[in-house]
Amino acid sequence: MSTEALTFACNEKDLADGENLRLEAEGGIAVYRVDGEFYATSDSCSHEKWSLGEEGELEGHEVLCTLHMARFDVRTGAPLCFPAVIALKKYRTVVTDGRVYIAPNND
Repeated sequence: MSTEALTFACNEKDLADGENLRLEAEGGIAVYRVDGEFYATSDSCSHEKWSLGEEGELEGHEVLCTLHMARFDVRTGAPLCFPAVIALKKYRTVVTDGRVYIAPNND
């Protein structure tokens, strides 16, 4: 896939393990780095509109929404506890030449 079809997220070295960030693309995308792997989901908690990329706390493969303590699996977007019951939209990440990109969703 050409990088022209991808959205640049960050340089690989700029996001340390256990950190997350928010992109403005597509209404907000949260990017996470866990054990050297990059994951991406929609940024807003599905329970209440709260940024997971800016305000969420990453604990292993789980991101905690600090507003009402909902948890999601960053690998799948699945909600792990109440009050969240709706999954986050999942995005595919691509790492090329030390740069992290988000692939467009075609669904």
